[in-house]
Amino acid sequence: MTKLTTQSSCDDENERGTLSVQHALQTMLDSLVEKTGSQTLPITDAVDRVLAQPIIATINVPSHCNAAVDGYALMHTDLPPIGQLAELTIVGRIVAGHPYTGGLKKGECIQIMTGAQMPDHADTVIMQEQVEICSTTIRIDARHSAGQNVRQAGEDIQLGQTVLASGIKLTPPQIGLIASLGIAEVSVKLPLVAAIFSTGDEVLNIADSPKNGCIYDSNRYSLLAALKKCGCQVLDMGIIPDDAQKLRAAFQLAAKNADVIFTSGGVSVGAADYTKQVLADLGSINFWKVAMKPGRPLAFGQIGDAVFFGLPGNPVAVMVTFYQFALPCLAKILGLKQPLVNPIIKVRCSSSIRKLPGRTEFQRGVLSQSHTGEWSICTTGQQGSGILRSMSEANAFIILEHERGAVKQGEWVNVQAFAGLF
Repeated sequence: MTKLTTQSSCDDENERGTLSVQHALQTMLDSLVEKTGSQTLPITDAVDRVLAQPIIATINVPSHCNAAVDGYALMHTDLPPIGQLAELTIVGRIVAGHPYTGGLKKGECIQIMTGAQMPDHADTVIMQEQVEICSTTIRIDARHSAGQNVRQAGEDIQLGQTVLASGIKLTPPQIGLIASLGIAEVSVKLPLVAAIFSTGDEVLNIADSPKNGCIYDSNRYSLLAALKKCGCQVLDMGIIPDDAQKLRAAFQLAAKNADVIFTSGGVSVGAADYTKQVLADLGSINFWKVAMKPGRPLAFGQIGDAVFFGLPGNPVAVMVTFYQFALPCLAKILGLKQPLVNPIIKVRCSSSIRKLPGRTEFQRGVLSQSHTGEWSICTTGQQGSGILRSMSEANAFIILEHERGAVKQGEWVNVQAFAGLF
């Protein structure tokens, strides 16, 4: 016999039996339903939470017509025609928070500060730098127009208007907008509870002494940080050894106490990988080979009421699959209407990259801007799925499409910046 009978692998071009990245993600998203639980929080505690109920304006913003600049309030009928000047008598002064109690007559003006309420009959403000002051009067020319430099009541927000729709993530601008309506509390989605554990007899806790043939657990800490960053409450279940009964107990406990479960390792074809066997008994799980690098083996499904993500064991593959698959899924479960993942942009690649068609690759790169303002990206060097340094030194993913081959220096590539993603 001169020919071996082997299985397909990630080294193959167009590996048999693999799903595309897009197909795998869409299959995940289609199977998920939004969680409905909510709680009421002070707006100061609601930053980065997902809004559960829309915000309806109970007042106009601004609540009254006010000056947009420091200057002089007057009636537009006192503006002079082209080529002429007008002289108006100053009859008072208004500052913000202290409305003027009298009215305004023809030929009069009132000094007014930014944000102060417009007096009755006044509808125009002349910026103070554009007037000539003569003791108790001002002179103005014909450069001005009716209604200038005045913020109208309800110009920003009108009474009864839906200001913020449910399903948005509350960031500082939204918190300020809610505060401008005098609203102190909001209804937000309950945070997701995520259970995580690593598997394998070769995995050590970070406080353990080094042991021959073993490695320290980085995956659990990467996931813990990523989940906390996106607002999850994390149930850290530690390291579960390669023991079917202990794995079964861990999954049952996680499913009972969490909305989502994450594991790393144990979802490939290794002889000691008991995770697949236990999951088949406990839940409805899909075991996929995804046409991507890194991150080929992936498991996804349901254990009881909890959604399960079985991520690969290699450190970089864990992070890539979390951000490309798990993060969009968490957004769907939370009912987030705006994407969590950063947009993909086109940037020139300053280094050449080897690649085979037939899979999507997520290279780690450094995105930088030249002194002329042009953006470019280069890889962080070695791109093995076990080289965690390639992630820590990077600030962006270089996403090479499924059918794309090698990249030549200077070619355009798709880039997804880490800023805002992590």
